[in-house]
Amino acid sequence: MGRADARARRALADAEPAVYWTSRTEPPAPAEPLPRSSKADLAVVGGGLTGLWAAVLAKLRDPGREVVLLEKYRIGGGGSARSGGFLSESLTHGLAHGAWLWPEEIGTLVALGRRNLAAVEEFVAAEGIDAGLRMCGKTSVATEPHQVGELSDELSLYREHGFEAVFQGAGGVRADIASPTYRAGLRLPGAGGLVDPARLTWGLARSASRLGVAVHEDTPVRALRDRGGAVDVVTPHGTVRAAGAVVATNAFPPPLRGIRRHVLPVWDHVLVTEPLADEQWRSVGWRDGQGVTDSHNNFHYYRPTPDGRILWGGSEAHYYFGGRTGARQARRPGPYEALAAGFFDTFPQLEGIAFTHRWGGPIDSTARFTPVFGTRCSGRVAYAVGYTGLGLAASRFGAGVALDLLRGEETELTRPAMVRQKPVRFPPEPLRWPLVQYTRRALAKADARGGRRGRWLRHLDRRGIGLGS
Repeated sequence: MGRADARARRALADAEPAVYWTSRTEPPAPAEPLPRSSKADLAVVGGGLTGLWAAVLAKLRDPGREVVLLEKYRIGGGGSARSGGFLSESLTHGLAHGAWLWPEEIGTLVALGRRNLAAVEEFVAAEGIDAGLRMCGKTSVATEPHQVGELSDELSLYREHGFEAVFQGAGGVRADIASPTYRAGLRLPGAGGLVDPARLTWGLARSASRLGVAVHEDTPVRALRDRGGAVDVVTPHGTVRAAGAVVATNAFPPPLRGIRRHVLPVWDHVLVTEPLADEQWRSVGWRDGQGVTDSHNNFHYYRPTPDGRILWGGSEAHYYFGGRTGARQARRPGPYEALAAGFFDTFPQLEGIAFTHRWGGPIDSTARFTPVFGTRCSGRVAYAVGYTGLGLAASRFGAGVALDLLRGEETELTRPAMVRQKPVRFPPEPLRWPLVQYTRRALAKADARGGRRGRWLRHLDRRGIGLGS
């Protein structure tokens, strides 16, 4: 990736510090805060996709169940509505990663992931949610020599598990999407797709309300307390006494401290260009308009938008001391300048184009890149957090797991080792920050040295520990 330079700064000069998805669509009317103390069968903490799916699935399973959803700010105000909009069938942060972690169960996890994604697609269609969902698959590209062999290995793995997969040499992938940096590509036409994440989130919120979920915004949850047969969900406006609760706070601090050591809030940053002219699109190609990721440790992800722009995100995962998630971290210029420089390295034919939107926010990373599940308060509180950037579809699976955990029974969703086993916990501060920075530098060195991982990264690999988004 090229250095942040004058070219990048010029392109960013008029970029609005706002999320493209939420600025192009009118948000729903605000929901009222919790008016008073009350009772419920289920309380859901967090109004992102995991929390919304938990509320929706709970009502679909039992329409008579009284469900209350409590959101600290606005529905979708966290990561759910500001992502890149990539829908993945994978529950394991990619097929290769899942096969490495759980080789004996990967077939089951692939099947669960495919069914989960199909259920998301079916629900969106049935509810008439206008989220621009397109099941267009994805492409992974190699930009360094060592990555070509890695893509070839993945080709075999995808075909082994029944996916349509096409390996593209440099000429083939550049004929699809014109970038001089591409050395190879792996086109997966039937693996995942793209969506407008804000419209998906808000559409799901409307469905929840239609099903009878009581949604309350501006209602932060201060504590969860086991009350012998029930759990008290404490807010500044009153307490909800519930038979069970689901915690779906993801990158943001949960009301139970025991969850925090499993989640590292790393910051991801995104840019969106102005609309491309027809001639500019012809210079790029991209006929299928699929999502693309490169194969670096500090990778980029990018996609066209419905109105003819390019969304470009990723690069380094930034962590701030103490796990800060406040909005002021999104104003730092360095990550955006590095992103813009990387964009023009990939698409030099688009030099001179401007970016209109820039934003950043925390992603809930875990040490193994996959979610962590569990229960607290004598089994009356379940949690599903830590999707590490791939939660748009997997959040539905996580919500289902949390609801099954509350039942206290082994089910198809709770049986896999991915659900039963927890990842290594991150160390507390002040040790966490220097270790994360050291690991970030090691990842950058590996990218610069042809993928060769140094002693520190090999040590983390042996323990199943990673860092990224």
